[in-house]
Amino acid sequence: MTQHFDLIAIGGGSGGLAVAEKAAQLGRRVALIEAAKLGGTCVNAGCVPKKVMWYAANLAAAVADAPDYGVQVQASGLDWGKLVAGRDRYIAAINRYWDDYVERLGITCVNGLARFVDARTVAVGDQHYTADHIVIATGGRPIVPRMPGAELGITSDGFFALERQPKRVAIIGGGYIGVELAGVLSALGTEITIVALEDRLLALFDPLISATLAENMQQHGIDIHLQFEVAAIERDAQGLVLAARDGQRLTGFDQVIWAVGRTPNTRALNLEAAGIRLEPSGVIPTDAYQNTNVPGLYAIGDVTGREPLTPVAIAAGRRLAERLFNDRPDLKLDYENVPTVVFAHPPIGKVGLTEPEARERYGDSLSIYETRFTPMRYSLNAHGPKTAMKLICAGEDEKVVGIHLIGDGVDEMLQGFAVAVKMGATKSDLDNTVAIHPCSAEELVTLKEPVRRSGQTNT
Repeated sequence: MTQHFDLIAIGGGSGGLAVAEKAAQLGRRVALIEAAKLGGTCVNAGCVPKKVMWYAANLAAAVADAPDYGVQVQASGLDWGKLVAGRDRYIAAINRYWDDYVERLGITCVNGLARFVDARTVAVGDQHYTADHIVIATGGRPIVPRMPGAELGITSDGFFALERQPKRVAIIGGGYIGVELAGVLSALGTEITIVALEDRLLALFDPLISATLAENMQQHGIDIHLQFEVAAIERDAQGLVLAARDGQRLTGFDQVIWAVGRTPNTRALNLEAAGIRLEPSGVIPTDAYQNTNVPGLYAIGDVTGREPLTPVAIAAGRRLAERLFNDRPDLKLDYENVPTVVFAHPPIGKVGLTEPEARERYGDSLSIYETRFTPMRYSLNAHGPKTAMKLICAGEDEKVVGIHLIGDGVDEMLQGFAVAVKMGATKSDLDNTVAIHPCSAEELVTLKEPVRRSGQTNT
């Protein structure tokens, strides 16, 4: 027997839960299909467990710094098992919350893998489900390149399954995930080598951020190898080996972590049966309203290839449900000026355009303001990480079109400044804001002369 719904959400992660929740709150009959635990990557093997580990790493760093302030403490090591057990209990509580909440909302939760039968029907096992509207929100999975010995490495999923702390780790990839895992493991006492194919870490971020990040990581003992193209992973008497195409060999690792990106979870959905167009990368193209090429079928989150961030998927899902079921036909997510944070050590944040992007868009009408300093937190420590900030302004009115930050506390301070950028703030608006002293955030409202005008670059 086929069950019919107003909306089916395929995927119980951030986007699928958001659209299902809002539709149910609006009185619609909703089904949510998920093959694993509710919460998706973010809750189970991403943002949330990563942030727990990040807090542990920060505490370890604080203990190491404490004696310089006269606080007589001494670290006696890390109980990895206790940390992991506590983290997993926290995640399990979130899973239970979502299970109970979905039930209270009256959403039909179907456990299993969905496959399209046609443009209005999906199958889970032998059971068929139909809906007027179907939303694809199946997220992504880690990429493992095809090469000899690739199976000797683990992904971020494998990192969260580690029962013991590895002593010496090679991380392949210099993006979000690679940088975050490198920082956490290093602060917790693991010896880290990070390799990247690009010529700088976080290659999609502003060059100032990449340079400061590399300096801070090297200061903390992380070994960085750029433009390193891995050809194979091998094993010798010393442990795991990274073999590069140019003949370089890095050896002695007891763990290798793949962190070279993620790919959309779309291949197993049988999208061709519904007539949905799919790009070679696995991305489902959508318009500004999350519509696919088939009426009544939508995609949100990582499968769309746009801003693969949890809050973006949630915002897109809620707006889609409002548009479909609450008579708001023009509602859609604005993907311009989405803030994002990398939980490195210290953290990194950005909103708006990088300097190269701004120059490409605005040409010769830029003013660039920068500052770089050791924050007060490290005034009594010998080797505190650097904080760096960049403000990118365009036009005669110096509209703020980009803010780029690295340093303690920038993950929290960026949210408010992102509101200002979204509202069209200018440099004079920041100048007219009274600073809070002493803190790092005050630097953004006290920047004086630009370090360069249009036509100059540090890239």
